[in-house]
Amino acid sequence: MFWRMTALSATSPVESLLDKEDFTLESLLDEEEIIQECKALNSRLINFLRDRAQVERLLHYIVEDAPEDAESKFTFKFPFIACEIFTCEIDVILKTLVEDEELMNILFSFLEPSRYHNPLLAGYFSKVVVCLILRKTGQLMNYVQAHQEVFSQLVDLIGITSIMEVLIRLVGADDHIYSNYMDVMQWLADSNLLEMIVDKLDASCPPEVQANAAETLCAIMRNAPSFLSAKLCSTSFVTRIFGHALEDSQSKSGLVHSLSVCISLLDSKRSTSFSMIHTMRSQHMYETSSPVDLEIVISAMLPKLVFMKFGIGFASTKYTCFLSPSTYSLHGAGELVTLLNVSSDEKVLPTTYGELRPPLGKHRLKIVEFIAVLLGSGNEVAEKELVVSGAIQRIIDLFFEYPFNSSLHHHVESIITSCVDSKNNTVVDHIFRDCNVIEKFIKADRNPVLSDDPSQPTTSATGRKSPRLGSIGHITRISNKLVLLGHNNSHIQTYLQENAEWGSWQSTVLQERSVVENVNRWACGRPTALQDRTRDSDDDELHERDYDVATLANNLSQAFGYSLYGNENADQVHGSIDRDDEDVYFDDDSAEVVISSLRLGDDQESPPAENKEDPFGDQSLPDWVGWRESSDSQIGGSEENPPKDTIDPEPENDEVIKVPNEGIVGEAGPLKKNLAPTEEKSFVEKDEGGEMLEFNDANYWRVDQDVADDVQQ
Repeated sequence: MFWRMTALSATSPVESLLDKEDFTLESLLDEEEIIQECKALNSRLINFLRDRAQVERLLHYIVEDAPEDAESKFTFKFPFIACEIFTCEIDVILKTLVEDEELMNILFSFLEPSRYHNPLLAGYFSKVVVCLILRKTGQLMNYVQAHQEVFSQLVDLIGITSIMEVLIRLVGADDHIYSNYMDVMQWLADSNLLEMIVDKLDASCPPEVQANAAETLCAIMRNAPSFLSAKLCSTSFVTRIFGHALEDSQSKSGLVHSLSVCISLLDSKRSTSFSMIHTMRSQHMYETSSPVDLEIVISAMLPKLVFMKFGIGFASTKYTCFLSPSTYSLHGAGELVTLLNVSSDEKVLPTTYGELRPPLGKHRLKIVEFIAVLLGSGNEVAEKELVVSGAIQRIIDLFFEYPFNSSLHHHVESIITSCVDSKNNTVVDHIFRDCNVIEKFIKADRNPVLSDDPSQPTTSATGRKSPRLGSIGHITRISNKLVLLGHNNSHIQTYLQENAEWGSWQSTVLQERSVVENVNRWACGRPTALQDRTRDSDDDELHERDYDVATLANNLSQAFGYSLYGNENADQVHGSIDRDDEDVYFDDDSAEVVISSLRLGDDQESPPAENKEDPFGDQSLPDWVGWRESSDSQIGGSEENPPKDTIDPEPENDEVIKVPNEGIVGEAGPLKKNLAPTEEKSFVEKDEGGEMLEFNDANYWRVDQDVADDVQQ
């Protein structure tokens, strides 16, 4: 190409520097195009940077702070460029680093506790180590196994988010699988790594340390089952983690992050790469540990749940024999359910609709989420203990005390659904009898405005009209769920029929509201259906349709001679329709353009056609329709506007292509496909020797030799 010609291309500043005899690494780092040259694999530049002395100097820029009196480029630009050179993933440069233990010692010297850990340099250090994990995994893990102090240093600096990311990668809490993966995981499980991370959940640690330690433990649980995750789910570790949540009721941060780890242990929906593990196992590369047993996890938490009940004055004999006298004396150290009581909190939070006295807070919301996940596990013993402790009843009261907290409403909906779906009738009775959800729902719906009672946590602003409650939507969803379950569960149906107000409210207010809010019945646009909420993107919806959009568009183009590129390319378009499936002319995006254009044409104002089967009637065809120029479609008249009699309104063996009704105004009607015999043209030509040449990606954009000669001249 012309931009590769020596006469027309300018010399790179990096090349000019390399031509000098006295250039330095700093002069190269100061050039703007050095990263582009590295990515372009400039051989002269790479041969210079791969030298051990240059790699060592690049590492010093990454792990050492510049002097205070140094220029700004030594503080900001050079460390950044040095990091980018390593992350270009040039194999010879990375090989120089990992094969020299002294250079690796320089890199990991950043973790030494005696040094100041600049957050900016910590980010550069993290990027380089992650690059080594991905590209030089074996050599890096061998170094870490030979220097076990690296893990303890990483855990000590876990409060720095960049360091946490390195730790997560090293413990295999990602999808990167390498040859000796299981051996390394077994070695990590045998070490005291998990103990060190769990200890960072202690109430004495700063909140950022607790947050990153919890994130690391959650990442281990979210990954595929491993020796580390199995060890983390053991009784001893679950007891320690749950104990950190209850050891100090004043440390709200420790409570929130410890419960986050407990939720990850219980959540059955966490993402795991079971398919990858199965593939690896089928190839006999390694045997992974079995998935986590929720019964073991819950059984380790139950004594703490009983301990909670003793702290708030409840009595239970089920686990009394398992509790030591010292456990009774510690009941004041942590009372999970008592924290849901907001009467002792004097904080005030002004809002646009009034005041919160006090706000719900992260810790209470996290407790509700934990109980929702615990009930979702379906463990009958846990359900019974939560019923006896009064936790479920207190959470439902919070639902009405904080009518504008959507996160709380979501978890309460999950709790009620889990309770009414339970096989234990005691839990169902508790929801309808003790919690009295039906009467509370009807009362809130009939008076759907915020109360101005100063004794309530949420109050409306003085001098302003009380706003509508924000919980009505969740009340509607839960009520519809109860109606649905009542059809199949006589026990639930009995409670619904016993309430005299439920029948009239359900048949009038609830039913009418459900009809109005049913998006499947809307005629304006194409709203997302309720059953489609699990789709990740519009592409999933496109691929799940029961018709082939590309094939439909191809048929439409044959029926109307429609061309995306106008009349001058109509022959090529027509000939490309019948190509193989692997070279389909229309893709899904082009097909949508065709269908949308037909709909727009249908929306245009035009007199009603006498013949309903003729889509255009007596009107001339729109300008955007590109008619084929082949002789078979031109029986008479001009090529641009064929007369009406060229379109047979009643062709034999006609095919009707129906566009599916998508609920959009201006839908395309039935379309006819002209099946007149035609002699198809294909993209085939003969070369000078008489051989047939097919157009493909290699010769489709071929330039004639005489044209190329003119360009060069």
